[in-house]
Parts: sequence; structure tokens; C-alpha cells
Amino acid sequence: MYAVSDAFLQAVQRKTRRYYWTGKITTTGGAVYEFGPEDIVKGSGYISAQCCGSSEIELGTVYAAEFGISLFSSIDRYTLKDAKVELFYHLELTDGSYEKVPMGIFEVSEANRKVRTLELKGYDYMLRFERNFNGFETIGTPYDFIALCCKACKVEMAQTKEQIEAMTNGTQVLSIYTENDIETYRDCLYYVGQVLAGFFVINREGKLELRKYGMSSVQTYEAKHRFSSSFSDFITRYTAINSTNRRTEIAEYNALETDDALTMNLGVNPLLQFGLEETREMLCRNILNDIAQIRYVPFESDTIGNPALDLGDVLTFSGGQADANQLAAITSMEIKIGGKETLKCVGKNPLLAQSKSKNDKNIAGLMNSIEQGKIGIHTFTNASTIDVADIDKKIISIQFATSEANHVQFFGQVMINVAAKAVTKTGEASGSITIPALPVSAAATLDADDSGAGSADTTGTGAENTAESTDAAGTDTTTGSSSTAETVIQVTLPVTIETDGQAEGIITYEFNDTKLTAPVPVETWHSGKHILSLYYPVENVIANYTNTFNVYLRMTGGTGKIEIGDVIASISGQSMAAKEAWDGKSTIDEKIQPFRLTAAIRPTAFTEVMEKEVKWVVNYYWGDTITGRQRIGAFGKIMETGGTA
Repeated sequence: MYAVSDAFLQAVQRKTRRYYWTGKITTTGGAVYEFGPEDIVKGSGYISAQCCGSSEIELGTVYAAEFGISLFSSIDRYTLKDAKVELFYHLELTDGSYEKVPMGIFEVSEANRKVRTLELKGYDYMLRFERNFNGFETIGTPYDFIALCCKACKVEMAQTKEQIEAMTNGTQVLSIYTENDIETYRDCLYYVGQVLAGFFVINREGKLELRKYGMSSVQTYEAKHRFSSSFSDFITRYTAINSTNRRTEIAEYNALETDDALTMNLGVNPLLQFGLEETREMLCRNILNDIAQIRYVPFESDTIGNPALDLGDVLTFSGGQADANQLAAITSMEIKIGGKETLKCVGKNPLLAQSKSKNDKNIAGLMNSIEQGKIGIHTFTNASTIDVADIDKKIISIQFATSEANHVQFFGQVMINVAAKAVTKTGEASGSITIPALPVSAAATLDADDSGAGSADTTGTGAENTAESTDAAGTDTTTGSSSTAETVIQVTLPVTIETDGQAEGIITYEFNDTKLTAPVPVETWHSGKHILSLYYPVENVIANYTNTFNVYLRMTGGTGKIEIGDVIASISGQSMAAKEAWDGKSTIDEKIQPFRLTAAIRPTAFTEVMEKEVKWVVNYYWGDTITGRQRIGAFGKIMETGGTA
């Protein structure tokens, strides 16, 4: 529920109340038109929104809210394409004042002119995510994926990184590979919402917000608050969840100890495809624990309305045929401007759920076979910010496989914001200073004035005549006096200035853990944003083997920052696999802070234990032995080292 005052909640439940609607239209050209209740055609305005379909509760949904309104207005309809419309509800409180509640921000999709009125229709910012996702391959947390979508589609996030990470599976690292079912950024948000066990909406401030189903009632609707209502005789609840494994083509089923209700089918979620079986099961069980608390009675009711209610709010109904002990969540709502508000909660009857629906295996067309000779492409983008300094930083990592030995090509483009270190330069500045000449007559005139002579112009010639009588040689033809010569002085001064320096970016390519020594691209940048273009042909690619191509970047003379989505890279070639099997290799990167050796050569205690169990068909043994005597620096102290694993 939108945050309103207690006085508002009391006034909105009165049998009679005084209210009105207003709005503001802002065109893409910057023109602003405000309208009040007298400008709205009675009965023409509405706002509708939903977070589920028409039959059952869903996770990850990304529905757009819709508005429509007719105005007595002469605004040119051709200027209203993609114009922003803001709607507001004003309710009179008991003290006579009015409380203003924002009802959403929308973009005009249709503007139709009638004889006296202007009809507007539009949707909220959710439609901005209806852009091609381009099949990028990337890795990151749910927050990283949400931030990537918001940045690409120019929509603000309503929640912080800490708030997202506090949710179900909020800290898990997820991955998307090129061959997936994601076509738009809206699809990407849908799958992220499933992992977080919630649904996305555009809130009243026009920001993307993830909401979750809860069990705390925010308002009770009595019989006097309802014009009509109908309630189901069952309670919708979930005790199981399944998600189709794309590799095995099996719907993996997870259930509570007592499995006697509905099963939520997540389908083929690309974010739940990769990793160990235990990891996928853990993610699904976390989602199940969230939805297992749902115990909603499906209903539909026409009410007096409360504009502060939002999708996902839980309500209690009493009086009439309602059961005051049960809860229901708002899954769809429609507000008539100046009229009723229709609320609805959808849900299925657990008693009618068929057992075969628990393991739905209808996954036709999931697997993409490897086609010989067909050119394929693997793409990558960064889902988190990358800071680059004086050590190698991995900025691109792409895994791929081919069905036959051939060669592939790597292309990349990176936009980096460089902050070069300032450089102090010293030198000398030399030049000449000219001292202008002083006329001798000026000094004589001053002496005459001091003695009282020549205080008046008795000749009537005036200063102009005197000035005009000076010849080109500098001789005063009236008095016969001359001017002194100009003086030129040569000067040399020390100068110190601070200017923007140059940062050097050094790129390193790595293929299957082998550094490629030639070529080593180097770029030189001043401070500001720059584009780094990369290319590398990879030859002798082994067939049916998982290959990894990495790109590292380090900088000297400054630092760099790569924002989310500013890395776009790809590897393309013939006979590339749609997806590759795990070859048993695990890569672990760990940074260990340096420790200090004391005078007695006693390092600070450092202990690390890493345990990992791998199930094999047969037992394998591995070992590592270090022998010999090693020297440490300039101390020249012989140290005994050795060990066996």
C-alpha cells in the first residue's frame, strides 16, 4: 500500500467522501498542460493493472499498467506522441484539507481527436523493456541483471542493492548463455523475478519495483464497502514446484514433506539451467519456501475504492458471504476515475489439480542441435561495474565449443571512463617588456604650473592645436621640446603548470589458460570516456572441447571504470555448439593480502582449508610434492620446505 496518513485511511472508508482527480501532461518537446476535474469527461477515465493471468498466481510477471481518459482540451494531438501523463487523486480529510496521492506515470500511445474532446490512452514504463536483449552471455547476481535491464531501457530502480540481496536467492550468482529463450529485456526481468520469487511492477514514481506475496493484511473490507462480491469455496496454496532442466529434458520436481496442494511450474528458466544439481535444487526450494506461505481465497469485488492500494496487497473481507479468517491478495485492479474500484484475486482449486501436471514434460524445441558448417556466435556483456587499475583485471570471459576443428574470431568493444593522473610540468617563459616613452614637455609644463605661469590659454590655440603641432619625429614644433625613447627589457621567468596526463591501457588475451604474447595492444588516453576496440583470430580450435577466451586490462598512469553493459564482445565461427558440456574443470580466483616478515622471519599466521567432494564412477588420486631448499630475498636464510598432498 502506498504510504498515506491515518487520516486518509479513515476518510477513504466513510460512506460519503469528497474527492477529485487532476493530472499533468508533459510532451517530449517540454510543453506542460495541467488539467483538473472540470476538464475530465465524466466516466471516461480508468487505470487498470495486474500481476497475474486470468486463472492462477504467477511469479516473475512483468505486466504493464494501462490508463485511458477523455479531456475537454484543444491540445494538438500530434504533439502528444510518447507524452508523459501523471494522474493524482485528492481526498478531503476530516479537518477540511485535501491529501494528494499520485496514481502513476504513463506514456501516451494513442491520442484521438473528437469534435470537443481529446481521447488519450497509454501504458506505464514497463513497455520500455520491450527491446531486444541480443542474447548476451553474462554472469551476475539478480541485482546485476536488474540494473543491466534498467540502464539499457532508461528506467530507474526503486530498490537498492542491499534490498534485492536480502530477498530469496538475492545473493546467488546466476548466468545466461547465448542459446536461451530470452528475446527482450522484459523476458530477462521475468526470469529474474521467478528466481527472486516475486513480480515486477512500475510504481507510482515511474520506477521498477519487485514485489512479493505476503500474509499481512493491509485493510479490511466490510459488507458496506462492497457493491458486489463473489468468493471461492477453496483456498489456493502451493506445496511443490518444478523447473525443466534443459540438458536432461526432465522437469525437476521439488515438494514439501506434505505434498497435497498445487504445483507451480516455472517452465524452462534460463537462469536455472547451469551449475550443479544441488545448486538448482537449492534455488528452487528457496522459491518454494516463499510461495508455500500463500493461502489466498480467490475473489472478485466491486468496492468503494481505496486509491492507496497496490498490486500484491493482502486484504481481509468480512460480512455477507465473506470469511473474515481468510486472506486474499490483489492480483488485478481497475479504478474508474470518479467511480468504483474492481479488485480481483485469481487462483486454482488444489482439489482439482491433476497429478500429471506436477511433472509437465512438454518441452518440445528446447534443445538446439549442432549444425555442421553453420556459423554460430557467442556474445558477452558485463552485468556489474568493473574498476581497472595497475593490475590485470578480467573484463571479458567467453566459453564456447565447436563440433569440428576450425578457427573462430573474437570481436569486442569496451567503453571506459578514464581518469588520468595529473602531470606537473616546469619550464621558463621569456619575453620582452616595453616601457612607453614620456614627453619632456610634460615635465616642463608641470614646473610652469607650479610657478603660476601658463595657467591660462591666452593664445586660444588649445590642447588640440598643440597636439597637432607635434611632428612625426617626436619634436614639439610649438615649444621645441622632444619625447624620451621607449625602453625594452628582456625578461625570463620560471613557470610551473599542472596538466592532464596520459593513462596507458595494456590488453592481454588468454586462450585456455595460455597468455597470448603477440600482439599486445596498448592504448593511450587522456581523462574522459573512450572506446576500446578489440579483435583477435583464434586458430586451431579443437573440436568437442570447452574453450575459454579471456581478455584482461590493466592501466598505468591512471585508472578506469567500465559501467554496467559497456562491454560488448562476441566469438563467431562455423560449427559452434549451442551449448557445451562441462569438462570437469573448475576455476577459482582468490586474492590474498600480502603478509609481513618480522626480523625473526616469522610470518603472520596464515591457514586455509578447502574441501570439495566430487562423485566419480571410479576413484582418482592426485598429488603434489615440493622439495628442496629455498632462499628468501636478501636475508640469505636457508629454509626447509616440503610437503605431500
